[in-house]
Amino acid sequence: MLYVITYGTHPEGTEPMTTPLKETVGRYGVWSVGLRSEDPDRRGELAEAAAELEELGYGAVWLGGNSAARHAAPLIEATSRLTVGTSIQSIWEHEAADSAAAFAGLEAARPGRFVLGLGVSHGPLVKDYRRPYSALVAYLDGLDAAGVPADRRVLAALGPKTLELTRDRAAGAIPYLVTPEHTAHARGILGEAPLLAPELAVVLETDPARARALAREFLAGYLRLPNYTSNFLRHGFTEADLADGGSDRLVDALFAWGEEDRIRERIEAFHQAGADHVALQVVDDSPRDVLPRAAWRRLAELLA
Repeated sequence: MLYVITYGTHPEGTEPMTTPLKETVGRYGVWSVGLRSEDPDRRGELAEAAAELEELGYGAVWLGGNSAARHAAPLIEATSRLTVGTSIQSIWEHEAADSAAAFAGLEAARPGRFVLGLGVSHGPLVKDYRRPYSALVAYLDGLDAAGVPADRRVLAALGPKTLELTRDRAAGAIPYLVTPEHTAHARGILGEAPLLAPELAVVLETDPARARALAREFLAGYLRLPNYTSNFLRHGFTEADLADGGSDRLVDALFAWGEEDRIRERIEAFHQAGADHVALQVVDDSPRDVLPRAAWRRLAELLA
């Protein structure tokens, strides 16, 4: 059985370009690395999964990792109203002019369906990582010059300066690996108008030891990236919280796990803190390119 969630995705016949982004993406979406695949043998699987996510009522799909417009195209083609965004497209991997051309191509084919999510990635992952904030500003300048509208791009903003830039030059923020406290802080900087759509990892596991073990395994790589660890320290965590795979306090703040009511309450905490939309990422013991379709159905039922 499919459980349809009515979260404010725009109705059939509504012109996408006249629909505010907040309404278009609705209250909940799915964040997934697996839906980013370029393997032609998986095209049918991805299309079927995207169509089911739309039927389940999710308003948006956010393509994890260093995604690009070409990854969004098959999902957009397979659906009628689902918003598809990159989360994120690295500014170091794609020239602004190329991003603008790809955006224009998708916009011409399926108006209003694609959102360009941008970010500066991380120093340990990028060769010649210098002055990331200035580089992001220059990138936005390039998009402006190429005609990509500010209301169709969002930024992976964590720190205050990038949140201010988001407020001034983008449609909203898509922060990753954050807490409700960060969401409240971000809303204070952004003001009411911009979209605020944090990602939240969900572990559909009730046993505390098992849930935290899965969370720590997932978290391990991120604890080596200063952009995230610095953000944790800005928002009340300590170096002790970052040690040994992350304290229980850190894990419990960053992941929703447990009984359904607890998971639902954890998701709702982000909305109460000021989020317009929450992008839900399922964390389990499967490879990240395996689509957790049964879990997406469970979440839809939980949120219905």
